[in-house]
Amino acid sequence: MKELMNILTELKPDVDFNEEKGLVDNGILDSFDIVQLISQLKETFDIEISPAEIIPENFNSAEALWKMVERLQD
Repeated sequence: MKELMNILTELKPDVDFNEEKGLVDNGILDSFDIVQLISQLKETFDIEISPAEIIPENFNSAEALWKMVERLQD
């Protein structure tokens, strides 16, 4: 989770990722941010994120992102 938080903080340093639960719904992450994030997640965690995984529910919070990463690592 620490690596994920570092990636998110580097992407958007002014966002409190511990508290924010609407990263996509509230427009904090735009499509360009998500493309960058997917690239970083693939590289850092050696996972493959299919188009079916790219839904707001998986990207609305750090917790949701971490659950997706864990699921894809299994």
